[in-house]
Amino acid sequence: MSSGKIPVIELFGPTIQGEGMVIGKKTMFVRTAGCDYRCSWCDSAFTWDGSEKESIRLLTPTEMFQELMQLGGDNFSHVTISGGNPALIGQSMSEFIDLVHANDCKVGLETQGSRWQDWFVLVDDLTISPKPPSSGMKTDLSILDQIIQLLDPTKISLKVVIFNDEDFDYAKMIHKRFPGIDFYVSVGNANPYVEGDISSRLLQSLDWLWNKVIEDPEMNNVRALPQLHALVWANKRGV
Repeated sequence: MSSGKIPVIELFGPTIQGEGMVIGKKTMFVRTAGCDYRCSWCDSAFTWDGSEKESIRLLTPTEMFQELMQLGGDNFSHVTISGGNPALIGQSMSEFIDLVHANDCKVGLETQGSRWQDWFVLVDDLTISPKPPSSGMKTDLSILDQIIQLLDPTKISLKVVIFNDEDFDYAKMIHKRFPGIDFYVSVGNANPYVEGDISSRLLQSLDWLWNKVIEDPEMNNVRALPQLHALVWANKRGV
């Protein structure tokens, strides 16, 4: 990566945030390329599997923000940074966040909690989404502990995507480990690249998840959500 530049695979919006602590909020999206995980059900594997490497652009923070303005004009006040894993990006991301803040917008971040960056403290709403067993990845809990200890608990949340009973038990473990952090669970999308309406399948999964949460006293303070964007827009890109 060139000095001062960020590998970007998508910039789009305005759209609606479909999950987590600011679900339903209008936002612009910046999706960075590259990830240190290889989740089996990843809905954005194109950011790291090489299938869309020709789409990756190395942009300066200023170029990124100018493009967001061209797309959104005055029709947004929030920018979501997603990936891949944006935590692979160093100081140049801090410069981008400063630019966004200077234009009276707030910044959200989505990351799995596998890497720390000093610029995390600048983020207004930071969603840490450790990956459950169905992903095929293993969480380094010591790193997750360190990251959460360094952040303002009022600006962060934890979110676990759930596909099965083992994932649900994993979510309970994470929630018990960090009881003071807002905690979200959402249903997984087992087929993130299939075309057509997937709402019926997702709603069946949500019914299963809601019943699991309702029946479990250890999950009294959890919020169980759909992936709202997938319910409405299925697996469409750039929305």
